[in-house]
Amino acid sequence: MTSQGRAAPVRLSRALAAASVLALAAACAPGGLKQDTGSPWAPGADHRKTAEDGLQVGHRLMAAGEHELALEAFTRAALDQGLTAEVLSGMGSAKLGLRRLGQAEDLLRQAVDADPAWPEPMNNLGVVLMERGKTAEAVQVFQRAYALDNGESDAIRDNLRLALAKLDDPAHTEPQNQDYKLVRQGGGSYLIRPTP
Repeated sequence: MTSQGRAAPVRLSRALAAASVLALAAACAPGGLKQDTGSPWAPGADHRKTAEDGLQVGHRLMAAGEHELALEAFTRAALDQGLTAEVLSGMGSAKLGLRRLGQAEDLLRQAVDADPAWPEPMNNLGVVLMERGKTAEAVQVFQRAYALDNGESDAIRDNLRLALAKLDDPAHTEPQNQDYKLVRQGGGSYLIRPTP
C-alpha cells in the first residue's frame, strides 16, 4: 500500500473527529442547536422556565377526574409550599377520589385544624364522613361549612340537604347512591360519584 493510500483513512478519521467536536461544541453553546419550527422532532425541555404551580395542576387534574395524578401534584406542592391548609385539603380530596377514606379523613381534619374559617375543606370532610357512615358528625360539619360560607355555595347546601335527609331517615341503611360534591378554593367544585 502506498503512503497516499494509508493517509486517506487517517485524514477521513481526523475530519470525522473534527466534525464531531464542532457539533458537540454547537450543542453545548448557550444558544444550543436551534429547533426549526417545522421540525418533526419534539423540542427539548427549557430548564430556565419556572414549573407550574402544583396546586393549580392538582386542581385541574381533580376537575378532570385524574385523582392519582392530582395527588402527585399536591404532593409536589407540599414540597414547595409546605403542608398548608390548601395543600392538605387538595391531598385529602384526591384521597377521597381514590376511595382512601381513612387517609382522606385524616388529611381533611388537618386542613380544617390549620384553617378553621375555611368552608371548603370542612365541606369535603363532611363528604368523607358521609361516605364512612358518620352521618350525625357530617351534618354538624356541613352546618359549620354552610354558616362559614354564608350560604353562598350550592354544593355545600346540597350536601347539607342530603345529609339531613339521611339523618332523618335512619332506616335507610343501604349504601348511599347520592352524588356528593367536593368544593375547592375559588368556587369550583368536584363531583364525587360512587364507583360502579
